[in-house]
Amino acid sequence: MANRIAHRLLPFLRWLRPSAIDSSRLRDDLMAGIAVSLLAIPQSLAYAQLAGVPPHYGLYAAFIPSIVAVLFGSSGIVSTGPVALTSLLTAASVGQLAPAGSTQFVAYVTLLALLSGIFQLGLGLARAGVLVNLLSHPVLMGFVNAAALLIAMSQLPAITGIALQQASQASAQGPGSAFLLDVWSLLQRLDALNPVALGLGALALAMLYCFKRFAPRIPGVLLMVATLTILSYAIGFEANGGRVVGNIPAGLPGFSLPDAEWAEWRTIVTLLPAAFVIALISFMEVMASAKVIALKTRTRWDENQELIGQGLAKIAAGFCQSMPVSGSFSRSALNLSAGAKTGFSALFAAAFVLITLLFLTPVFHHLPLPALAAMIIMAVVNLLDFGAMRRAWLANRDDGIAAVLTFAATLVFAPNIQNGILTGVLFSLGAFIFRRMTPRISVSRLSAEESEDNPVDPLPNDNGVCVLRFDAALFFGNVSFFEDALLKLEEDNPGLRTIVIDASGINHIDASAVEMLRSVVMRLRENGITLRFAGAKPQVIEVASRTGLLAEIGQENIVTGDITGDYGDTSTTRRRPASVPPRRVRSDN
Repeated sequence: MANRIAHRLLPFLRWLRPSAIDSSRLRDDLMAGIAVSLLAIPQSLAYAQLAGVPPHYGLYAAFIPSIVAVLFGSSGIVSTGPVALTSLLTAASVGQLAPAGSTQFVAYVTLLALLSGIFQLGLGLARAGVLVNLLSHPVLMGFVNAAALLIAMSQLPAITGIALQQASQASAQGPGSAFLLDVWSLLQRLDALNPVALGLGALALAMLYCFKRFAPRIPGVLLMVATLTILSYAIGFEANGGRVVGNIPAGLPGFSLPDAEWAEWRTIVTLLPAAFVIALISFMEVMASAKVIALKTRTRWDENQELIGQGLAKIAAGFCQSMPVSGSFSRSALNLSAGAKTGFSALFAAAFVLITLLFLTPVFHHLPLPALAAMIIMAVVNLLDFGAMRRAWLANRDDGIAAVLTFAATLVFAPNIQNGILTGVLFSLGAFIFRRMTPRISVSRLSAEESEDNPVDPLPNDNGVCVLRFDAALFFGNVSFFEDALLKLEEDNPGLRTIVIDASGINHIDASAVEMLRSVVMRLRENGITLRFAGAKPQVIEVASRTGLLAEIGQENIVTGDITGDYGDTSTTRRRPASVPPRRVRSDN
């Protein structure tokens, strides 16, 4: 028992204990850690640029938070650090409060990391990981596709050398103005294009594509960074006005609370929705990696423990002058394919980041920003999947609308892109509730040779028996809909003597449903109509028995068998022909 508690509180004991360590595993983890660090270091610089913070903040995010995540998460293979979507959300959320790159902007970024970490930690401790299911796949794909376009757009200034000056002025002009003004500003200033920056960016894109297409096992990102850095230095890119990474301070991050104005509680309240969205989105990224890893390694993962690990990693980022972090799908996949066996691979990767922070930061001084922009663009190209939105539409109209609405809202609300995903979530929840309030109801005659399709015309009543099927739980939200269907059936069929409720699709009834059925049974009985239930489930009969509803309906009118079988009065019931389709009263929504 004590061992189980210890493993839950300190999950790293599973792979850090001496009996689990051997030279073969350590060797595999070392090689995987080296491979991941060769990708993580340049990516960290790029995603810091995307988030709008100095480059060394990206390296800080790849150091201490990655260690905390692997120590307290459920998966030792997931690689944590800066990622594209979280970086974009960070820049978009904080950009409305302070100019990008300013001291206050950086302070708000670390505060956002702390707040989003508190959300994730709270969800994990409350064992509420299931709440991430509020973010449906269509909504997520609509947001990801729009965010990928916005990320690519945000890198055009670095690729072209054209500074976009409108975005900082657009936040007060209403939703969508910043995105549209950025596009318009770029088109209007093509005469200011820097051909050298464009050439370096195009070369970086070509190298990354070729390495990925023809030599995926070679560390293409590192080779591209090295080549572009040497070329930038050789041609004097910085001296001629080109933008480079510049000086990166060597050394370790300090530990302190985010240097934000804590007295300005309005700022914290303003950041809370963005922090919650980042907590959801980043955990969806972690889930994508962890599920694949668990499947391929035949291991289990705990979503609540992973929430705790990721939450603590973000909190650590807030205390060590860093930015919000998340699990990286690409680096996690590389970690797995490189042979990582335990969390030691993440520790080794963090050690190489530490070496970079202490000794190698001058190497990146002449790294051109177009190279980092190309790296980001190539990363987000993999996020684009418009086919997923099309499949969502084909699967269900509401899912398709949710995907398209989220996509459009994310673009329209940019740079407040968190409003786009909140729009999608609200629509999905509203559509879900509406479907549950108006479920499918079908009506048919039990013995007719044919059934009319027009729901308005009365059903033929040779023997005065009609069957009504209700395919949903019967609860307070849809009892009126069910009652209206019964009363309409009574009004449209003057000769009706028996209504059979095919209850095989009803798996739950609540107090509101009990009272509604009690009222309906009494009304129909006064009008000479018997209400019977066929195929009722045991849990439904149990509720009816406890509440006295069963006695009012009559035991003889409750049958657990199939509707096509004998449910009591054989003089008024016959087997329904298989060729006769049920007549629909209300179509699916």
